[in-house]
Amino acid sequence: MNRYYVPFAQLRAQPTIVVDSVGLGAALTLAHWRGAATPAALRDDTSAGSVLRALHRPETPGLDAQAVTANHFDVDGFIGVWALLNPGLALQHEELLRLAATLGDFRELDRNHPLADHALQLVCWLNAEEKTRFYEPFGAPALRRREDEASAEKFAWFLPRFAEMLQNPTAGQAAWAPGFRRVQQAATVVQGPATRRTDYPEIGLTIMRTPQPLPYYALFGPTAGFDIVLSVYGGHRYELECKYTTWVDLQSRATLPRLTLAPLAAHLNALETGGRTWQADGPTDTGPLLRLAGPKKLSKAQRYADPDGRPIHRSAIAPEDFERTVVAFLRRGYQGIQPKKYWTWAEVKTASLRTSA
Repeated sequence: MNRYYVPFAQLRAQPTIVVDSVGLGAALTLAHWRGAATPAALRDDTSAGSVLRALHRPETPGLDAQAVTANHFDVDGFIGVWALLNPGLALQHEELLRLAATLGDFRELDRNHPLADHALQLVCWLNAEEKTRFYEPFGAPALRRREDEASAEKFAWFLPRFAEMLQNPTAGQAAWAPGFRRVQQAATVVQGPATRRTDYPEIGLTIMRTPQPLPYYALFGPTAGFDIVLSVYGGHRYELECKYTTWVDLQSRATLPRLTLAPLAAHLNALETGGRTWQADGPTDTGPLLRLAGPKKLSKAQRYADPDGRPIHRSAIAPEDFERTVVAFLRRGYQGIQPKKYWTWAEVKTASLRTSA
């Protein structure tokens, strides 16, 4: 079967498979978005993973549709779309594609995996070419364009070129090498004596203490299984982030629901004497951050970009007091709540209300 990509606006013009998105009239949805109509047998941690599961089940209703679309461009969604258009090659490289999709969406990578470097090269290549030739993730609004429309140009450029990178990554080395080296150097810091880690598995929290902000692929790389990361940097600088793993429906493991961080920000503001204000994104944001605000509010593109690319301001709160406050807040918020799979947004909202009471 010869499938082809169509822009998201053409979803209903023909039977269409929707990847990493939701849309009315889809012949088949293959997405890990919370509440997406992905068939139960095809659920996976990533949308690309659901696509790969579908390719192993050619009898899946709707998989015979020839048109494929997504309403945005990112690593996971792109790999899913590409895999449907190139099923034989995708199944041949299934493990590598799964690693790359997980790295792209969750920023998690097992550096000891034999395909880890290749996965990182693919993702760095996609990221570098995307920013150089088009616009950065979540950057469409700044161009006064809609992502579902503007991303079609990215798909048109990347789809015919990805197979070569998959089979011969040296072909794109000029693009991926700078990002790859940067992550490797940062990973050395994470794995070295300058970085200390403390895990609180009962509340899904891991604390990464490291001298300076680092790229996400290094900072979050070893945090698989944890959904909240407290980054503690030198100079009393802190960021708390809910990972994307709790915005989607994970298939591999149970999770706790997100809590709204606004009450925690209010408590920190009562302790803060440094002149700045703690602010938190809402729980429905793809990756809510709690951080000291600067003179200008960060855009979504800046919040999605790496921590070492945005200002992180000094707090007057001592590290041990900050950690104690965060841990106490999460323990109180999760008291009586058991991890499970497939939380609804209504259930997440109910859990969040507990912290506001």
